[in-house]
Amino acid sequence: MDTLLEVDRLTKVFSLGGILSRVRIRAVDNVSFYVKPAEIFALAGESGCGKTTTARMILGFEEPTSGAIVHRGGQGGESENKKVWFTEGVQAIFQDPFGTFNPLRIVDRYFFETIGNFGLAANGKEAVKLIEEKLNAVGLSYDEFSGKYPSEFSGGQLQRISIARALLTDPTLLIADEPVSMVDASLRMSIVNLFKKLKEESGLSVLYITHDLATAYYVSDRIAIMFRGNIVEMGPVERVLMDPQHPYTRLLRESIPEADPKKRWGSRITLSNTEHEEYLRAGCKFAGRCSDATEMCKTESPKDVYFDDVLVKCHQYTRKYP
Repeated sequence: MDTLLEVDRLTKVFSLGGILSRVRIRAVDNVSFYVKPAEIFALAGESGCGKTTTARMILGFEEPTSGAIVHRGGQGGESENKKVWFTEGVQAIFQDPFGTFNPLRIVDRYFFETIGNFGLAANGKEAVKLIEEKLNAVGLSYDEFSGKYPSEFSGGQLQRISIARALLTDPTLLIADEPVSMVDASLRMSIVNLFKKLKEESGLSVLYITHDLATAYYVSDRIAIMFRGNIVEMGPVERVLMDPQHPYTRLLRESIPEADPKKRWGSRITLSNTEHEEYLRAGCKFAGRCSDATEMCKTESPKDVYFDDVLVKCHQYTRKYP
């Protein structure tokens, strides 16, 4: 199988507290997934589930405790202690477009600096032509962009500018961490439509990190649902979100507003435990919220079970598909 990015048993452990009361939390726990060329893969879940920590490790901002990250043929090895990441051809888009740029600097300076650092143009005329090409790709023009400060743009425009800047180096993979969470609802679809356009026209792959299942469903080819450092369900987005198997996925799916309030997803799950308690739970991290939990769920971590192209991490499926 041709893959652009492979994440293999990725783990990140943080130590919290003082010397006498130190607690080790597995913020990311043996996470594995892949992204194919010209694919949008969503990593979804509520805040604190570990998805941003996963992205930071892929980008090299955090060092994995164990596991491997391999980008386009780089050899990460099979050892759990191998810590390798390859970021060539990878660019990132972050949550806050206003935090990306210094408010006291003209935005186009970032573009010219990137072109200079990477040797992307022989002279100023070529640089302007390249900038204009990337701005046009995101629906902007050079004239409305040149010579302006960040405060002179809307949030949606500035996020598009962030994407254009990332495209300067012709990346094969774009890591978008909550790219529409701070953009007005009216502009969210324009951003996710842009990702679809770039995938279809340029063959760009996107790792789309979000808590918004509605946009994930609209834009993604495949999706992984994370909860407390674990991927609990993964597969084609249509299968996972329209016929969710894991209790947590059903809870997330139920949270999406329905046009018909009579159509409910019949969840019997209650919210009760704190994030800290769930991370330290010995068995299934979701057992404290799930009314179907058994004693096994409270003491033994479930295995990954695959059926019909879907991964589910739940003891109910371990019994069905041993």
